[in-house]
Amino acid sequence: MRRILPLLLLLLPGAVVAQVDTTQKIIEGRINTAEQQQKPYVILISADGFRYDLADKYNAENIKRLRSAGVAAASMQPSYPSLTFPNHYTIVTGLYPSHHGLVDNTFFDAQKNATYKMSNRKAVGDSSYYGGTPLWVLAEQQGMLSASFYWVGSETAVQGIRPTYYYLYNDKIDIDTRIQAVKNWLTLPPEKRPHMITFYFPEVDHEEHTYGVDSRQTEEAVRFVDESVGKMVRMTDSLQLPVNYVFVSDHGMTAIDTLHTLQLPAAIDTTQFTIPDGDLLLHLYAKDKSFIKPTYKALKKQAVDFDVYLAKNAPRHWHYRKKDDGYHRIGDLLLVPKYPKVFNLKNRKPHPGRHGYDNAMQDMQASFYAWGPAFKENLQIGSFSNVHVYPMIAKMLGLKVTGKIDGKEKVLNGILK
Repeated sequence: MRRILPLLLLLLPGAVVAQVDTTQKIIEGRINTAEQQQKPYVILISADGFRYDLADKYNAENIKRLRSAGVAAASMQPSYPSLTFPNHYTIVTGLYPSHHGLVDNTFFDAQKNATYKMSNRKAVGDSSYYGGTPLWVLAEQQGMLSASFYWVGSETAVQGIRPTYYYLYNDKIDIDTRIQAVKNWLTLPPEKRPHMITFYFPEVDHEEHTYGVDSRQTEEAVRFVDESVGKMVRMTDSLQLPVNYVFVSDHGMTAIDTLHTLQLPAAIDTTQFTIPDGDLLLHLYAKDKSFIKPTYKALKKQAVDFDVYLAKNAPRHWHYRKKDDGYHRIGDLLLVPKYPKVFNLKNRKPHPGRHGYDNAMQDMQASFYAWGPAFKENLQIGSFSNVHVYPMIAKMLGLKVTGKIDGKEKVLNGILK
């Protein structure tokens, strides 16, 4: 009977089959060096899908007030593809997706003969997928402690290193508990106190996908993020520490054609290509390279609502060509729907909000605001690429960039005091 009971529990409607891990992970034995204890603090916040215009569109009062006292960019250009995992990892590595390895939310790695999916915990925790040197790794390598309340890559040991304090991603921890965790970190003894902190909000992206950018639900999500940022800033102000904030998003969002979706073109022999699921970008990985050119030619004849590229000929501004592909994870052929179309390989009615289009598209543009003692005040700047955030934060923290990156320190140098 004891053996049968667990099985019955799994079969019962509403039975809990897995418990979410909400515990803080701590890497013991680390301390800030005496030099790093004197450094300022950076809290890097990402509000997923917080399009460049949402603070004004929905009157995010706290964010508008804070950016007016610091730095506000007209927008921040995501890297291609304008998707969550590639861009979050670009922001913390200063590398284009083709250079850090996360080339999509879902992609095939021929060397591993495996598919990476952001929903697959095992893949997400496999450090071999992650290139570059994330900011928390850079900090820990140089004797500065770091912490993460969620960020792409923070759950795995990139170069063998995780943040000193981190959580496995889940949506069960309420915002007050999360802000309290940041306060707890910042009130630790100086030798145990993290100076580089990442913090992630998923709410806006979720509501935009489900209900659209112009929905009441999206407006409420923007206000939730705004109120939460206000709470966090009031908390850190009370500690009287030199805390700097960098508020970013990974991409924008747009409304798509949900009625006239695209199916896989008939020219593709599915027995000859591995094709991971996608809607704004399809990678075709050839099992036999001799099928690439004839399939490309056939697709060019059928391409009406989509573009097709050989990997070597993708648009130059994407930095997504075969020669850029440091990990050999970009498809041999790329199929990209023309706005407002999307691919619908599973033949389900798509949600109205989507991102992933050309990173030069206006609706794909992200947000960038920064404030704190390190930043100039009342400064507005133009748009720039998100690869440049990394060297700016490294400079703020006095960290030496040790590897080759795509970001340039000079691009945002002028916003620092």
